Amino acid sequence: MALNLNQTLQNKYPNLEISVLKYSDAMRDNDSKRIDSEFFKKGYLNFKNLLINIQSEYLKNIAKFNKRYSQLTYDENSNIKVINSQYIRNEFIDYENAKTGYGKIVPREAVLVNSTGVGTLGRVNINLLNFDFSLDNHINVIVVDKRIDILPCFLMVFLQTKFGQFQIEKYHSGSSGQIEIYPKDFDNFLIPLFPLEFQQQIEQMVRESHECLEQSKGLYREAEVLLYRELGLDPENPLASIETHSGSLNISVRPLSQSLNATGRLDSEYYQQKYDEIEKVIKNYRGGYLKLKDLVVNRSGGYAFSSDSYLEKGNLALIRINNIKNANLDLQNVVYLEDNAEYLSPKDKVHKNDILISMSGSIGLCCVVRDKINAMVNQRILKISVSNFEENVLCLIINSICCKLQLHRIGTGGVQTNISSDDILNILIPKIAQQTQTQIAEKIKQSFTLRKQANELLQQAKSKVEIAIEQPSF
Repeated sequence: MALNLNQTLQNKYPNLEISVLKYSDAMRDNDSKRIDSEFFKKGYLNFKNLLINIQSEYLKNIAKFNKRYSQLTYDENSNIKVINSQYIRNEFIDYENAKTGYGKIVPREAVLVNSTGVGTLGRVNINLLNFDFSLDNHINVIVVDKRIDILPCFLMVFLQTKFGQFQIEKYHSGSSGQIEIYPKDFDNFLIPLFPLEFQQQIEQMVRESHECLEQSKGLYREAEVLLYRELGLDPENPLASIETHSGSLNISVRPLSQSLNATGRLDSEYYQQKYDEIEKVIKNYRGGYLKLKDLVVNRSGGYAFSSDSYLEKGNLALIRINNIKNANLDLQNVVYLEDNAEYLSPKDKVHKNDILISMSGSIGLCCVVRDKINAMVNQRILKISVSNFEENVLCLIINSICCKLQLHRIGTGGVQTNISSDDILNILIPKIAQQTQTQIAEKIKQSFTLRKQANELLQQAKSKVEIAIEQPSF
């Protein structure tokens, strides 16, 4: 009867999306007793029917642990990494940039799901790391029951597919950026129980992806080591190697002629000894030095595109500061603009090999545009193209302590640090010999090739699972 009524109403109101369900059906897998229309979208119902029609099981019946941990304690003296929502990505766990602290240690092969916040909710990964770390209380931890024939890596990939994501979209609640999905909601997720042999194929792809990613990080680290050694700094702790030459990095006594009258700055932060010492390192480099602006061929400072013009999908991407990571352009959560928006500021259209540098918040974050993409640069991002210097090496230098200290010194502002494009262009850059640049650049290029390979393996795994659900052959 419900099916006939559905069709009758749909024929009568073809421009509306209509779903008619029995009350008993509406309450099934609905512990929160939701009756809002969003929860019963046709797309959700269609996806759910696909999972029902193959051998599937509720997550509550295959997981021995499905909870969030208690809030942890941050402590810079700890050696335990603390991972929060921003560090859980679908492609990797960004543990390098995480803070430290104390909390419950995450079990190996636990599946981790970001459970709060627009833009972060629904990102999924798995703990394949070979060291201990903890999580904040915005990440859901799922540990599968070893007695059930489901592999953790397969579960992770499934949750990344459209069939896992639709369930996350369906069950999350809240508004205005404060969206949440709770462990009790994950209990109602349907998980396909494919043959173990198929799951093992998916697991192998996930582990190969993880291995490629770790090799990628290793190569990038080798590039950093080459740079620091070339500059005569200790790669393990470059700041400490500066301190050995200067005594205290935090004390400096200067007359007005060498402080306010010379720089216009009277704040003590500006005159910390470490800033002078890093300049000495660069100025004493055997290959010489120059200013960043001496390498720049073209520049732009981004355009203030209105947030009202943002689109979820489109052909013209908008690169914002949160898309710039350490050496990497992350387009996972990119927004889009109307195609004609590029004519508002043609100089802010990005091109392959452009270098992007953030000018607000986490100032000085730098990445290279490594692929040909159709995108614009938002305000407070400096876009430059350079000559006579390898882009990847220059990006590495800007992200290194050599330029971080220079940029932090001249940054201004309280809650949010800002820096001007002119100040960035005046930082000092060591003139690394071309042969050394080539060695460093090769490692960086190999690193990003492996990173791309890792991502492709995950995408292939997701595609295999989605096809297996849509075209079951088991």
